[in-house]
Amino acid sequence: MTNKPAFTEKRFIVTFIFVTSLFLMWGVLHSMSDVLNKHFQNVLNLSKSKSGYIQMSVFGAYFIMSIPAGYFLKKFGYKAGVLMGLLLFAGGIFLFVPAANAFSFSFFRIALFIMGCGMATLETVAHPFAAALGDQRRSDQRINFAQTFNAVGTMIGPAIGSMFLLSTDNVHSTDLTSVKTLYVAIGCVILLIAVVFVFLKIPALTDPHVDTATIDAAAINVDVDPARKLYQHKHFIWACAAQFFNVAAQAGTWAYFINYGVDVMHFSSEKAGYLMIVFMGMMVLGRIVGTSLMTYIAPNKLLASFACGSILMCLIVAQGWGWSSYIALMMINFFFSIMFPTIFSLGLKNLGEHTKQASSFISMGVVGGAFFPLIMGQIANHNVAQAYYLPVICYLVIFLFAYRFYKVKY
Repeated sequence: MTNKPAFTEKRFIVTFIFVTSLFLMWGVLHSMSDVLNKHFQNVLNLSKSKSGYIQMSVFGAYFIMSIPAGYFLKKFGYKAGVLMGLLLFAGGIFLFVPAANAFSFSFFRIALFIMGCGMATLETVAHPFAAALGDQRRSDQRINFAQTFNAVGTMIGPAIGSMFLLSTDNVHSTDLTSVKTLYVAIGCVILLIAVVFVFLKIPALTDPHVDTATIDAAAINVDVDPARKLYQHKHFIWACAAQFFNVAAQAGTWAYFINYGVDVMHFSSEKAGYLMIVFMGMMVLGRIVGTSLMTYIAPNKLLASFACGSILMCLIVAQGWGWSSYIALMMINFFFSIMFPTIFSLGLKNLGEHTKQASSFISMGVVGGAFFPLIMGQIANHNVAQAYYLPVICYLVIFLFAYRFYKVKY
């Protein structure tokens, strides 16, 4: 008879709360970037496809920054990694002021890129950080729990963004004062979190992936080869691919949610923006339900089931059947909910000393979100509903990973 490991330990609780707050913060900014799509279409007269460069700037930063962030994490540790991420995050946000003064979309893209570098650093650090705050056997649930607050952040983002950027007054405005006001306030909050984190005392951590790799391998009757290179772990390679397509689907789905409400459902921009709060609420619900179900269902099986659900919803959304399709669009976010953290956690299993480096590579897979909105935007310029056929390809790859290629092999 074996005892079920604790979710975390008492000595880690304060640290875990602060790490979880990071998940919430980048959730706010990610979803606000999707509100910026519509706002910049209105104020800067951008097409749907050109506004997709917002996502390219943010997610493209992951491709550039994730590997350096991984090496920084490996050399200086979790706390230094968090502080570097927060400073980059805030620095990019404060650059919104000169970008707005210059009325320059190119300048905004630079600011968004630097902000994205901060996000990439935080994601690279926060996932293995959360995983290290307890027994590896509960790491799936810890990461999904922390990601639940990320989902809460994605609800707060559209609420704030719609209030400041898509209200009736701002839709017809020709300046970017509201953008400056909003992002300066958020930048100050991030700096405050950084200051608090400086004084946070983090207990000594022992990486659970290193400690339990041999035990877990013995449990499944395989031999651990310490000399095995990271790229020789096939489940890790597949996790990188799955994460690439996962974030590609997410970025495209989120980027044109407001456009779908305006073009297909004939809502105002403000109403479509506020309905995005409900859209993100479906992800919160999915995280809560998914995290609970993982107590009874293997994470890979749940991931495969949710991938199938996403495929079905995308096919319904693409038909443009009014409320039926709009509800299906909402449900995509429910099924999407567990994908990012579960792919991340499955990809880190039994990697031992390679765990921190692997985290940076899986984070780099987020670059999929840089390109997919541009491709979807080309179709959305003509028919935003039919653009939702494209994410089906992404969810098929995720299904294959969850159904077969998640397995740890030595």
